[in-house]
Amino acid sequence: MPEALDALDRALINALHGGFPLSDEPFREVGARLGLTEADCLERLRRLLGAGVLSRFGPLFQVERLGGVFVLAAMQVAEADFDATAAVVNGLPAVAHNYRREHAFNMWFVLATETPAEIDAAVAAIERIAGTPVYVFPKEREYFIGMRLEA
Repeated sequence: MPEALDALDRALINALHGGFPLSDEPFREVGARLGLTEADCLERLRRLLGAGVLSRFGPLFQVERLGGVFVLAAMQVAEADFDATAAVVNGLPAVAHNYRREHAFNMWFVLATETPAEIDAAVAAIERIAGTPVYVFPKEREYFIGMRLEA
């Protein structure tokens, strides 16, 4: 179970969500807004990532604008095999994120690669390892939701 967040942890998460400074010393700037040093800001972020409170920290790119490919994929995974299959899927570098759904297709994940051939290779690897088909849903249209969750 992830650790409890204190007020500064929450303030840091909220400050980094959607408002990361583009400067030579962004963590110094964020820290200064919160009354933290740059080192304290970075240490808190590392601790939150290490404890699993945050699953990732980094930029989001529109990979197609860089020449890459994004697809949504789904699988039907037996409940008894779900955790082991999720671990395999999550271990592949092409997998951006993976989540469970209450549906016949209970495992959904995003694949992001530099080329369509790498998508095909990732799908083939997952099918070979998991022993179940992967259904691929290419993006037809881009939507911007702009969702922000306060910690």
